[in-house]
Amino acid sequence: MSSFFVKAILPVIVIVVAIGAAVSLAKMRQPPQKNDESRPAILVEAAAIEPDNIIYQIKSQGMVSPKLETSLISEVNGRIVAVAEQFVAGGFFNQGDLLVRVEQSDYLTNVKAAQAALANAQAMLAEEKARVKVAEEEWRSFTDGNAPALGLRQPQLASALASVQSAEAELERAKRDLARTEIRAPYDGMVRSRAANLGQFISRGTVLGSIVGTDVAEVRLPLTDTDMAFLVMPDSATTANNQVILSSTVAGEQLSWPARLVRTEGMLDERSRVIYVVAEVTDPYQRQSQDQPVLNFGRFVGATIVGTQAKQVVKVARHLLLPGDQVLVVDKDNMLQFREVTVDRATSEFAYIRSGLQPSDQLALSAISNPLAGTVVRIAGAESIEQQTSEATRLADAAAAKTDTVQGQ
Repeated sequence: MSSFFVKAILPVIVIVVAIGAAVSLAKMRQPPQKNDESRPAILVEAAAIEPDNIIYQIKSQGMVSPKLETSLISEVNGRIVAVAEQFVAGGFFNQGDLLVRVEQSDYLTNVKAAQAALANAQAMLAEEKARVKVAEEEWRSFTDGNAPALGLRQPQLASALASVQSAEAELERAKRDLARTEIRAPYDGMVRSRAANLGQFISRGTVLGSIVGTDVAEVRLPLTDTDMAFLVMPDSATTANNQVILSSTVAGEQLSWPARLVRTEGMLDERSRVIYVVAEVTDPYQRQSQDQPVLNFGRFVGATIVGTQAKQVVKVARHLLLPGDQVLVVDKDNMLQFREVTVDRATSEFAYIRSGLQPSDQLALSAISNPLAGTVVRIAGAESIEQQTSEATRLADAAAAKTDTVQGQ
């Protein structure tokens, strides 16, 4: 009997006692304390929106080239007997300087022959005038009335006069040919290339060399139709803004030169669909003054053209302009908002916003992954960190609580 009790009843008693102990322990356990979860706001950098009057600057680039370029071509035949020392590639000369001289002996002879022919024709004319006078006196001594032209030797007189004029023309031609044996500079400039050498025999049409003028240099600058919309052209009523600054790096130093916009070429390039405007630089080689660095022909330069003025526009970095002409701002409640704006001009670096922003907005500068409108943020550097964090966290918690309430319903 006792053995049966131990085997059958005792396990049941142990189970009952264990269940009672478990129930007692469950009643004694206290529920965990409920802590409010804090959701920190995003920290972003922002900048105040400050509209300003801005003068647009249009960027372009081009090659410096001479405004005047001339190929020297011989107009006479002969042997070159003199070449100027400065008539070498890169040599400078002034207007009227002798560059090349051709042998003049034959042309001096032609001038003397023409002078002799003229003197002979003038003598014949004087002789014929005397004969005309004698013929008039003889006619009056024998009869009255008007004498015929042939009787007064008028045809002979006209022929003698024509011979004088022909001789004068021949003398002028001989003198021109003599003058053409000296090739002189038509303007102040520089030698680009030389093809004539001392002792060389040349004929009419022989190229002696190439020269360029150094008074003015030109730069052709390509612009798009959009750029042209912000440009004041010289033919308009106002020409004060046609200023250009050229810049280039020379021997590791950044140099700049003032220029002015003078004209547009008036036709779109068929391949690039741009229009070229021309800027001029006075005295690029500093031959009259020494107040600027030398600007060599053939140098590639960047150009900044002063354009029109825009009033009360906001200048922002180009990457802050989002697709659809939107920008991300922080409103007066420290919440992110998307503003659709009107862009006056956009370049690769900046965007210029004319309207669409509110005075209380601040431009969000930080890169935010998947920004959502209404997200509460903290602005770096505004107020104290403790006050801003507390206020931003309160707003974030309120927004989150509102969202949870809506989802629970």
